[in-house]
Amino acid sequence: MIVNILRFRFHDDVPAEKQAAVVDLMRRTASVESVAFGTVGRDIGDPRDGFTHAYCAAVADLAALERYLHDPVHLAGDPQILPYLSRLSAVRLSDDPDPGIADKIQELHLAKVRTYPDWGRMLAAVTDRTIVTEPAP
Repeated sequence: MIVNILRFRFHDDVPAEKQAAVVDLMRRTASVESVAFGTVGRDIGDPRDGFTHAYCAAVADLAALERYLHDPVHLAGDPQILPYLSRLSAVRLSDDPDPGIADKIQELHLAKVRTYPDWGRMLAAVTDRTIVTEPAP
């Protein structure tokens, strides 16, 4: 299982109705075929961290992760989601015993960045460096 947890914060000027619409889009992404389980809601961690919401999606394996990353619902949702976020941080975990799993996950992510460079730029504008948006030099 590969689990992706995103903690995020909306821009301060995003009205509650728009926040709700964005969360609904995220719920749609968290329920695509390749996702084993997912949820989106209020972040109830330490408020000093500055996050207001969190997103979680889990996939069974690397093949499911690749389908998830390129799912049409995911691709259509992100341009309607990312512009409203001021901060985004990721935590990833896996029970896969492969010692190279992190590198394989990162490569799938970077392949998406190469395929969709505009998406990579949108992501880079809000991430706190917990999400790689360009290959290491």
